[in-house]
Amino acid sequence: MSYLKIINAYQLSAQQWIFILLAVFLLGLSKSGIKGIGILNVVILAFVFGEKASTGVLLPMLIFADIFAVIYYNRHANWTYIKKLLPWMVVGVLVGVWVGNDISELLFKRLMAIIIITSVLILFYNEKRKSSTIPTHIAFSSSAGFLAGFTTMIGNLAGPISNIYFLAIKLPKNEFIGTAAWLFFIINVFKLPFHFFVWKTVTKESLVLNSILIPAVVLGFFIGVMIVKKISNLNYRKFILIVTTIGALVMLFK
Repeated sequence: MSYLKIINAYQLSAQQWIFILLAVFLLGLSKSGIKGIGILNVVILAFVFGEKASTGVLLPMLIFADIFAVIYYNRHANWTYIKKLLPWMVVGVLVGVWVGNDISELLFKRLMAIIIITSVLILFYNEKRKSSTIPTHIAFSSSAGFLAGFTTMIGNLAGPISNIYFLAIKLPKNEFIGTAAWLFFIINVFKLPFHFFVWKTVTKESLVLNSILIPAVVLGFFIGVMIVKKISNLNYRKFILIVTTIGALVMLFK
């Protein structure tokens, strides 16, 4: 099947193309460091392609954007936290592969939204009382890592969980972005074979579609980089808390 025939086989309307381009532009923004808006990519693409199929469309775009983020923010990555989270994220991904076909996506998303909103409220409370306490117990990092791995496999929804974790341990802006960039690049590459061979959501056809969306991702990333440079550490924390809350509310009521 030719390139154009594959694209035409999707039978996408002009409105759907606009939504898709918006989603991948926002993906570029989110990977540049404007965290919290990633949930909108998931919602938009699920609206166009359906819940499960959209995960396969999104994953290669995530990896492509991760490469840009890793290159740009590499020097800021904190490998101590990557090593803490990564093993638990791998476990979460494997459990997600196993139960992913059986779990109700609506129930899953609503439970995750409630967890995220509760966590954000706790963080807001700590911010307001100027708490300097940083959670160090292994139960905190292991549960955050497992939930992030599980949610990223089920629906690419790990962003809010990782945002909460990095805000709780008070990572500065660039360290937050650089650490998240490496963490998600590694875990997204790890997920790819499962989408190819188990769920079969990444296909030749979906990769062809991905290829024409690359410019929108690149544009979003570099516009995002310029925006992030202008945001102070304090305002960055507030922005992530607010946008993560909005994303969770979208997830809850979608």
